Amino acid sequence: MKAAVLRQTGIIQNIRENILIEDVPVPELLKDEILIRVNSASVNHRDLWISKGMYSKIKLPAVLGSDCSGTVAAVSTGVKEFKSGDDVILNPGLNWGDNENFQSSEFSILGMPDDGTFAEYVKISKSNVFRKPEHLTHEQAASIPLAGVTAYRALFRKLNLSSGDKLLITGAGGGVSAFVLLFALNAGAEVYVTSGNDLKIERALFLGAKAGVNYNDPDWHNKIKLLSGDSLNTVFDSSGGDTFSKCMEIINPGGRIVSVGAGLGSVKDLSIHKLYWKQLKLYGSAMGSENDFSDMLNFINEKKIIPVIITTLALNDIHKGFQMMNDAQQSGKIIITL
Repeated sequence: MKAAVLRQTGIIQNIRENILIEDVPVPELLKDEILIRVNSASVNHRDLWISKGMYSKIKLPAVLGSDCSGTVAAVSTGVKEFKSGDDVILNPGLNWGDNENFQSSEFSILGMPDDGTFAEYVKISKSNVFRKPEHLTHEQAASIPLAGVTAYRALFRKLNLSSGDKLLITGAGGGVSAFVLLFALNAGAEVYVTSGNDLKIERALFLGAKAGVNYNDPDWHNKIKLLSGDSLNTVFDSSGGDTFSKCMEIINPGGRIVSVGAGLGSVKDLSIHKLYWKQLKLYGSAMGSENDFSDMLNFINEKKIIPVIITTLALNDIHKGFQMMNDAQQSGKIIITL
């Protein structure tokens, strides 16, 4: 089968030398596993960071990729829930464990160390396989898994977002934040965004955001506060750094903030006084459990949500997807077709 194989890590300028399209063996199934013929996959920041060597314990060679939509090609002994020809997507979170509140010490994400979805075939446990939403194409469904479950858990398990909430999404434009925007709007929330790219703000407004401010404006936080009518009560933050501190300044007393990343680094000026005096609730969130994934798909099916896709590329052009991700050009998901 054809696969995009990471042979070495390094700078983005060498991505064509680092990731090669090769013929590799089709995975052999063990008990309770399913072989999926991949129709479409999608690129995540995780793939880019691994290709740059920014993760620990990277094992090479590796087939990256955490997301896919495809068709069941074969099932092993013990699989009764699916049959050849079924259209499916997969949950890339492996070995979450029994506690819904946090992942187990054995938790990992498909695509490192286990070979992932940038290949014509991928194998995975039957417990990680779900029916593809019928209203979506394979390309649209492939955009969901990692970004979708991350967004869903952060919004509904942590923030407990509900209709009427006023939500700020910091650093809007990436795959996760695109799902946060869609999920929040469909839950009845009023959404505000920040981005360093005016085109990404315009895109968010087109999709239904109430207002947005470029975070290169040093007064962005006060402008968001004004635009929201001084009633911002929830924040989805993937930036960290000074952005997180400013979110604590402008959020209303009793507000809830969830952190899913730290693109701007650690928070250097966290006001403990604001934390306790404003009675704020701070949450950390990463990926999601099997129940989160199942509930997310039910939500997508119920609301008939259509993911935001920015471009579709062939496997041979996967390097272009990594370059786009590196240059922060995307305002939605980058899809790879196989």
